[in-house]
Amino acid sequence: MTMAAILEVVPSAQRALFQRYHVGGCSSCGFQPTDTLAQVCKDHNILDVNEVVRYLLTAKELDEKMQVPPLQVKTWLDTKESFRFIDVRPPDEIRLAAIPGAEPLDYENSQQYMELPKDTRIVFACKSGARSLDVAAYFAGHGFSRVHSLRGGLDGWRKDLDPSLATY
Repeated sequence: MTMAAILEVVPSAQRALFQRYHVGGCSSCGFQPTDTLAQVCKDHNILDVNEVVRYLLTAKELDEKMQVPPLQVKTWLDTKESFRFIDVRPPDEIRLAAIPGAEPLDYENSQQYMELPKDTRIVFACKSGARSLDVAAYFAGHGFSRVHSLRGGLDGWRKDLDPSLATY
């Protein structure tokens, strides 16, 4: 199968490939939609294509485990749990509607996040939960063990906790 076909069947496959094999997360380890999985494995010295297929079949589960509901994040904030709550949306989106307690991602000094201890609990947020799930997977792929994505993002926060937040 081509990677495009795999991504249609398993939309979370690219995140899973990056988390486990460091494949597909950036231009140096990327692949083309027309590449087959066998070719991607060969290009990245992954010997067991069947193992990769088995792993990709668990990708949706991995995404689910990485997501945390808005109420859980609010509880952590309210009880002053130790964690970083980072909004990965661009500043113009954050100005439209800020998620209470979330710090905006510092794009100019983004390397600072990679220097955090690998066991730091980090919750990433965006508008819908898609971008933040990609960011969480990126961090997991770099060895962070306690990274999460806010399930539903700002939209989920608004739906579950604060309907007064602006919609955009």
